[in-house]
Amino acid sequence: MAKLSRRALLKLGGFAAATAWAACRNRAWCAGAAQPDLRPAAYGAVTLHAGPMLAQFQAQHATLLAMDEDALLKPFRQASGLPAPGDDLGGWYNASASFNPPADMHGFIPGHSFGQYVSSLARAYAVTGDAATRQKVERLVLGFAKTVTPRFYEGYPLPAYTFDKLNIGLIDAHAFANTAQALNTLDRALDAALPHLPPAALNRAQMAARPHPNLAYTWDESYTLPENLYLAWRRGAGARYRALAARFLLDRDYFDPLAGGENVLPGRHAYSHVNALSSAMQAYLVEGDAKYLRAARNGIGFVEAQSFATGGWGPNERFVAPGSGALGDSLGATHASFETPCGAYAHFKIARYLIGVTGDGRYGDGMERVLYNTILGALPMKPDGTSFYYSDYNDSGSRQYFEYRCPCCSGTIGQILADYGVSAFFVNAGGVYVNLYTPSELRWRRNDRAASLTVDTAYPLEPTINLKVATTTPDTFTIALRIPAWAAKNTELAINGRRTTQPLIPGTFHAVRRSWNDGDRLQLVLDARPRLEAVDDQHPNLLAVVQGPLALFAVGERFLPFRRSDLLAVRQTAPRSTEWRVASTDGVQAFRPFFDVGLATTRLYQPVSA
Repeated sequence: MAKLSRRALLKLGGFAAATAWAACRNRAWCAGAAQPDLRPAAYGAVTLHAGPMLAQFQAQHATLLAMDEDALLKPFRQASGLPAPGDDLGGWYNASASFNPPADMHGFIPGHSFGQYVSSLARAYAVTGDAATRQKVERLVLGFAKTVTPRFYEGYPLPAYTFDKLNIGLIDAHAFANTAQALNTLDRALDAALPHLPPAALNRAQMAARPHPNLAYTWDESYTLPENLYLAWRRGAGARYRALAARFLLDRDYFDPLAGGENVLPGRHAYSHVNALSSAMQAYLVEGDAKYLRAARNGIGFVEAQSFATGGWGPNERFVAPGSGALGDSLGATHASFETPCGAYAHFKIARYLIGVTGDGRYGDGMERVLYNTILGALPMKPDGTSFYYSDYNDSGSRQYFEYRCPCCSGTIGQILADYGVSAFFVNAGGVYVNLYTPSELRWRRNDRAASLTVDTAYPLEPTINLKVATTTPDTFTIALRIPAWAAKNTELAINGRRTTQPLIPGTFHAVRRSWNDGDRLQLVLDARPRLEAVDDQHPNLLAVVQGPLALFAVGERFLPFRRSDLLAVRQTAPRSTEWRVASTDGVQAFRPFFDVGLATTRLYQPVSA
């Protein structure tokens, strides 16, 4: 019943968003009504402390540093007629005579993820200040600059897709790694790509209606271009980037109906259309049209209303029709349940935009689910491009690497891991909003005075979050803590050991404004009692066990039958343990969070008899 309740609340939330913003006529009025002017913390302002997120970021950073630069540049050098030494990365990354979609996907999109690798390295430099990382960014940008030619896109199936990634890589190199040549190189890269881009954003049906030599030419994603084009304009690339961004907004087919409350997601490619919601947010922020904010809010509401208990969505890379039962049916029909790195990256982005504009903590709830139940459990990428792609929620699931190297958007894992810190904290003139409870420290300056906030916790393996303030002199500001929508009535907050009496409202940021002294402490204890979530309304007896933000996977050689009462009696084996157990009349079953299932066979949704 929790799944039904959650789905109903999400539907109501989407309706409320649509009606609340229907009266908006200009951004200033709307922003004055709802905008808290929050912005994510800067990359260098957050330090992750020991824990799984830091370990995952460090491993990915090491992988990016180890990737062969000649191999990364080879597709571009070959297209420009330059010497191209070294081995191929292979998989989807290098041209292949055997490419025959969908039977043989070798050579699908040569060089497609290069920009994402550059972006990941630039963000990692902003996080770490590591000189070797910055030097690698500069070498890759300079190496790419020598190869820029329109010939690269001749006979190329996805020009918009790959240029979009080059765009973010180059503007991130400029913004975060101070690469002087990046914007000039971007101008030349845009000139090379423009003749091969459509006159306006095209959906996939429109792409399929055009003449094409093979199926791959119908998969380009011009409708995702605006976000990074707007960002290029905002970072100083020039006025034409803003004009191009507006040109590629998918209004009539996507944003207009979403803004009006129409769910047009069913049947669409999942990742790219969630990614496109960030283009709507950039359009709202730049152009000031509240239609795009309505489209983004309603769009992510429709996505979350058909998400798995993990926060993942889009089995077989498609959104399903509401009320069809297709989400539950997918559990026995596919192992491609959620495109994990790229889907998580898209979800994090749109959630950050919406938190910044609305201050609504429920977007942080969705981000948290995706964090702990999907991307944190991704198998580590290897320097040769071997990557984890799909989370598997099948009745007999497992984690495994994708069959081809460098699959679609394989560079997004480096981007999202570098974003862990900036996703954890938001700041404004009034203070700090704590969104993700990861062991970390945020540093900032207020009125030329240094301050910091440290988060110490084993959450979500334990419900207690400890926070400590450091400030050179007493200072008055706000610390706002996200109270998850699932938090039950016994959630408590204490300041310097004294329990507060102000109600903690689930689904909101709880703001504490006071004069803070050096060494002041907050302790938040979340009531994270177990609950059950059905996969969809048509399969009410297929239930996931959820505790706090964690969806728990049954692991083992066999899976036991359960009653609802068995599952609700799930217990963690010890404090901070990654193992839970459920006892039934047939024995005891082990359950683990996705980031600790290893290579075991798993089952997310348990069929219940009563």
